[in-house]
Amino acid sequence: MSELAHGTLAGLAEIAGTGRDSRRGGYSRHLWQGADLELRAWFVERAERTGLLVETDRNGNLWAWWGEPGPDAVVTGSHLDSVPGGGAYDGPLGVVSALEAVARLKASGFTPSRPLAVLVFAEEEGSRFGIACLGSRLLTGGIDADRARALVDADGITLAEAARRAGLDPAHLGADRDALARIGLFLELHVEQGRGLVDLGRPVAVASSILAHGRWRLTVTGQGNHAGATPMPGRRDPVVAAARAIVAVQDEALNHPGARATVGRLEVVPGGTNVIASSVHAWLDARAHTDADTRALVTAIGAAVSEAVTVNGCSVAVTEESWTGTVTFDPDLVGRFRAALGGAAADGTDGTDGGAALVPALPTGAGHDAGVLAASVPSAMLFVRNPTGVSHSPEEFAEVADCVAGIDALETLLRSLL
Repeated sequence: MSELAHGTLAGLAEIAGTGRDSRRGGYSRHLWQGADLELRAWFVERAERTGLLVETDRNGNLWAWWGEPGPDAVVTGSHLDSVPGGGAYDGPLGVVSALEAVARLKASGFTPSRPLAVLVFAEEEGSRFGIACLGSRLLTGGIDADRARALVDADGITLAEAARRAGLDPAHLGADRDALARIGLFLELHVEQGRGLVDLGRPVAVASSILAHGRWRLTVTGQGNHAGATPMPGRRDPVVAAARAIVAVQDEALNHPGARATVGRLEVVPGGTNVIASSVHAWLDARAHTDADTRALVTAIGAAVSEAVTVNGCSVAVTEESWTGTVTFDPDLVGRFRAALGGAAADGTDGTDGGAALVPALPTGAGHDAGVLAASVPSAMLFVRNPTGVSHSPEEFAEVADCVAGIDALETLLRSLL
């Protein structure tokens, strides 16, 4: 990332050493743990250096205001946390780009006619407490506050206790109507998680929709026993049963065109090398084009894994942990933004404007805070090209020129909104 150090993306270079994961590769930056706390401190310093006033809301989201906070604000930003062993761009690119776009506006002498804030959401990835977009869900009331407070991380620490350690009052976690009411429009820039822009040969796009998606816990239960004293016939081994279940998940997803289903995390209980496990927890991520398609996929997966585990004398329970329905960003807003970026008619219906190609409008299979906010306030997204399409991985990448194109687009839209 050395070529970023002296350019408009210097912010990415400043945090490049924070949260590196020597075991997994990439970065592991999780809510209110060491790396995340360092990043939050970095954001406060960077925002104040830009002349912004920073505040933390009741749910741990960070707001950096240009001028006095107020209603009908234009809000932009993203998140700083990561998946385990994630890439450098997912989240931080949106935060750094927002700060840079605001710095450009200020340097040009631009005076906004409405409030503006750069917003950093807490726990977008859900890597510590298991709920994706936790900060935006808490803000909007999209998750029950009592349920949120009781969430537990891998070390047995509840969200309530983690919040207390971070200096927040856990009793105040939950829907924040006053903060939400300040948002007139939310605009999130994000590295694309896919190959849409690569295939189109374009650096920047506007988001059109987000697939319905959710997370479910599959708990496979068998009989714990001694690895050396228990003959192979008659074993009720939940690890073997879970393996069959995972294959069944893949098979069912392949039977539903356009659907995606993934088991990316396993927890074996009790986890001894010379122990036949008593249970296995497997986390399922399922996505499809519509709410009904996703629900149908999960129902089919539930039936398939139930049948698969019986071969080993085991049982399975399927528990929903989070759900986000299909998000379709407002077509009028999408059309306005495409027009503001050039080459698109305001209604987005024609293919060219004066010979210029349309700014693409692309769907995504990845969830975002903008998708959560879309049910409550006008929201939109910008995507920046990812040359391989790889994301949630150390190989995640974006060319400097494309990142700069993203900042240019964000600055243009902020000018048009302010």
